[in-house]
Order: sequence, then C-alpha cells, then structure tokens
Amino acid sequence: MAVREKFDYDLQTLRDQLLQLGSLAEIALTQSFEALKTKNNDLALQVLENDAKIDLLDEEINDFAILLIAKQQPVAIDLRRIIVAIKIATDVERIADFAVNIAKSAIRIGEQPFVISLNKLEKMHNIAVNMLSLTLKAYYEEDVIAAKKVADMDDEVDRLYGETIRELLERTKAHPDAMSQITQLSFTARYIERIADHATNIAENVFYLVKGKHYDLND
Repeated sequence: MAVREKFDYDLQTLRDQLLQLGSLAEIALTQSFEALKTKNNDLALQVLENDAKIDLLDEEINDFAILLIAKQQPVAIDLRRIIVAIKIATDVERIADFAVNIAKSAIRIGEQPFVISLNKLEKMHNIAVNMLSLTLKAYYEEDVIAAKKVADMDDEVDRLYGETIRELLERTKAHPDAMSQITQLSFTARYIERIADHATNIAENVFYLVKGKHYDLND
C-alpha cells in the first residue's frame, strides 16, 4: 500500500472510531433518560457501567490521532481532520459524561412520583439526541449546511430549558418536601442544555474542518 493510501486508510479509521464513540454516547443518552422516565435503576446502572467503554475508546482515538500527527506530519486539510477528530472526541466524551449524570439523578430520584410533567425535559432530550446524531453525520460528510441546522436546534433547547427551570422553581412553593427531586430535575435540565452546547461545539468544528476558519454558531 502506498504511503498516501495508508494515510487515507488511517484517516478513515479515525473517522469510523469517532462515529462509534458517537453511537455509544447516543445510546447512553437514550438509556439515561429512559431510566429517569421509567424509574429503571437497572438501566441507569447500565449507563454507568458502559461509560468505561466510552472513556477507553476516547483515549484510543486521542492516542491514534497523536500517532498520526507524529508519523505523518500532516498539513492543511489533513492536519485539520486530525485536530478536529480530537476536539470532537472530547465533546462526545463530555456528552457521555452528562448522560451518566442524568442516570445518577434517576437513581437519586428513585420511586418518587414526579412533581412536574417530564414533557419539556423529554422534548429537550430528544432534540439534543437529534443534534448529536445530525452533527456527527455532518462531520462524516463534511456538510456545513447540516452543521448550521444543529446550531438552530440549540435555540429551542435553550428556550425549553428556561421554561423548565421556571416551572421547577414554582413547584418549590407547592412541594417543599420534594426539594431533592426538584434539584435533581433541575440538574437534568442543565445537563441536557450542556449536551446541546457540546453538539453545537461539534458543529462549529465541522465548519472549521471544511472552511479552515473558526465560527461561533451561537451568535
């Protein structure tokens, strides 16, 4: 295999590893909220246990990327592809960490009946999952149009976050005995909002990869 062919193969391997990491994070996100909604502690614990696989794959991606830089000394678009892979892997790993935090909140709430409807939280969660899926597809296809859609979706998550926090604050008066649950649900809303922010970071890195310039998509 020629040197360029081998390098292209390695770059493709790096992309594939990153998509695998994204898939694991998406599963963790879906399972963590399902655990919260259905009060399923076993599923929540599964999210916690599977996080070790995500951390390990994140380390493998970083090590492989650094090895490619050291061996190939890439420039221009090739170097950007490797640097962006490292940055995106970091964002995806953080997203998986927030999924773990949601699972922990589910365990802490336990069997308590919910003091608010989870409809807004679920909408936030579904948008955040779609943002992660879309932005990883945008990364793989180097599609800035799809990446821009992710930033637009972030605005809706922010709106729902504000409404959810206001609703929870109102419940503190009617349910002073449920402060622990209200706190955990507030944390969960914040975790989802941060997940959407990290998905937007990934979208910004897609722009950097394709355009070679940094863009702030939250403006």
